[in-house]
Amino acid sequence: MRVFWFLLLTMVVVVTAVTLAVVGGGGSAVLQDVEPQRFTDPLPATRPVGRADVEALRLPTAARGYRMADVDEALSRLGAELAERDARIAELESALAGAQASAVSTGTDLFKRPGDRPAEPGDLGSGPADRGEESGR
Repeated sequence: MRVFWFLLLTMVVVVTAVTLAVVGGGGSAVLQDVEPQRFTDPLPATRPVGRADVEALRLPTAARGYRMADVDEALSRLGAELAERDARIAELESALAGAQASAVSTGTDLFKRPGDRPAEPGDLGSGPADRGEESGR
């Protein structure tokens, strides 16, 4: 019976000592509080987002997956970038279509390089190779 009480008392002392060591015993904090992971936006603010930026994007995890606010922020930023690019592409396509329409109506060759002579109606091959110039190949 004495062995039982000795082992029980020893176990209580060991558990108390370990608990005080982990908690810090009230003197100084041994275990520091951990800051929760916060989303630091690695997406560039000064240039358009590229494929490498999206591949490097890592969102902090929470108890049940990812933090919804951080995911929403990243997705809205990417959505805004894509909408801006789509608008720019549409603007450039309409400008190109307008330039092509005006070139067709005026008879201007959009693909003529500076310094090329205008094509004559009787010329069959008016390319640079046909005029004795190098074609650059």
